[in-house]
Amino acid sequence: MNLTGNLLIGAQEVRATAGAMRALNPATNLTFAPDFAFGGADEVDRAAQLADEAFDSYNATSLAVRAAFLERIAGGLDAHARVLAQRASLETGLPAAQLEAEAAKSATQFRQFAGVVRRGRFRQATIDPAQPDRQPRPRMDHRMQKIGIGPIAIFGASNFPISYSVAGGDTASALAAGCPVILKAHNAHPGTSEIMGRIIQQAVKDAGLHEGVFSMLRGDGNAIGEALVDHPLVKGVTFTGSEAGGMALYRRAQQRPDPIPVFTEMTSVNPTFVLPDALAARGAQIGDGFAERMLVNVGQACLKPAILLAVDGAGYDAMREAMIARVHAMHARTMLTPGIQQAYRKGLDRQHAAGAETIAAGVAPTGTWDGQSYLFEVDGARLRDEPALLEEVFGPAALLVRVKDTDELVAIARRFRGQLSATLHLEQADLSLATRLLPILERRTGRIVVNAFAHPQEVSDASIHGGPFPATSDSRFTSVGMTAVERFLRPVCYQGFPDALLPEALRHDNPLGLWRLTDGEPAQS
Repeated sequence: MNLTGNLLIGAQEVRATAGAMRALNPATNLTFAPDFAFGGADEVDRAAQLADEAFDSYNATSLAVRAAFLERIAGGLDAHARVLAQRASLETGLPAAQLEAEAAKSATQFRQFAGVVRRGRFRQATIDPAQPDRQPRPRMDHRMQKIGIGPIAIFGASNFPISYSVAGGDTASALAAGCPVILKAHNAHPGTSEIMGRIIQQAVKDAGLHEGVFSMLRGDGNAIGEALVDHPLVKGVTFTGSEAGGMALYRRAQQRPDPIPVFTEMTSVNPTFVLPDALAARGAQIGDGFAERMLVNVGQACLKPAILLAVDGAGYDAMREAMIARVHAMHARTMLTPGIQQAYRKGLDRQHAAGAETIAAGVAPTGTWDGQSYLFEVDGARLRDEPALLEEVFGPAALLVRVKDTDELVAIARRFRGQLSATLHLEQADLSLATRLLPILERRTGRIVVNAFAHPQEVSDASIHGGPFPATSDSRFTSVGMTAVERFLRPVCYQGFPDALLPEALRHDNPLGLWRLTDGEPAQS
């Protein structure tokens, strides 16, 4: 696929109006062609106008047409998987084989959301039939379905350049909901973004949809992102990144004349609790597995297990030594961007300043933007006294916490802020302690894992990637899994409508064959 570096606004290619950039290979510290265009407020306005023009027709597409459109995108991702992975590898330093798997995951997500659309349950069709003879007052016919909220601004993520970027789950779920997408591509992988943007742009054309269903922008600094959040035709925002960045967008969106929802995924240390009998039975195995998962993707995963807590006792030393051995053997590897590597170094300094002891360090770096692996250790009292130790260090570092007893373990669990996930390693004899911990963790996370690790995550109907603040800005929703579509929907009630005017999902003869609630009872009729 030929890369031009242009912005993709609807069906058009737009040259730079606010400067340009080149892609950086972080492994070599060299930039390479082509020049990638930056746009500004005018390009945001053009994309938003097109998206608004597209909304009514796209939101009204049949379930079959919309599902087929999503499948076209999946087919395009499959067809370009190798070139996509090769380009992403150049721009991130990640292995091409790993990125091909990421492309396959992205295509799978689009097919899964096509299934969600075809089944139509996201409409949540609900019918309360007329009761003309009801006393003391008759009831009119009431019918409800959910529709898209409007054009969505999506900020591409840096750490998964394919599956959480231009053609990631946010884009798939917004399009599934019937919402046009304006995508702000991440500057860490501009060529990768352009390939995916062109795949979606072509799918829009082939499906015969309005060109405003998808646009892809790029900008320098914060101005273009702020323009997106401020634009009155944008009706929702998604963001994956730092707490500071996410909350800046969230606050800005609430200060608009018409506030809009901002769905952020920001920060998490994904604590792992190893309960005493599990520690005694398989401490070394748990320690090695934890360290292996912590080091995946050079520690640049939002679900990286970053803090492990265990009561000092049988199995603790074996677990500790297994973690040390795994970290010692790890060679430093290229991190995704210079900014991420620099932030990682600051995070390591913060751990030292808070009193964490370095008990293992990986092989020293040789590249400019390499991330060296570290394992720190503190006791439970230090963790309780130093809130900084509970903050995320985005990169290949983890903290081991030696806890004195189970009461201290429970007390520390209460100190955690909102998390994307939490993990319990337990045996049958640990169930009473797990029962004490469970309600504490339920209040602090969106997903609790037993006898496994939170990363990787399955993408399914039941999977949740969300949690209380600061993991996300709205714990009622998930950014991964089929219910992610619910972020972009709102209910509309149709009262007293003639059948011919009703949306298909609510007509009397149920032409779509949907499961619907009628007087509170589910039925496929």
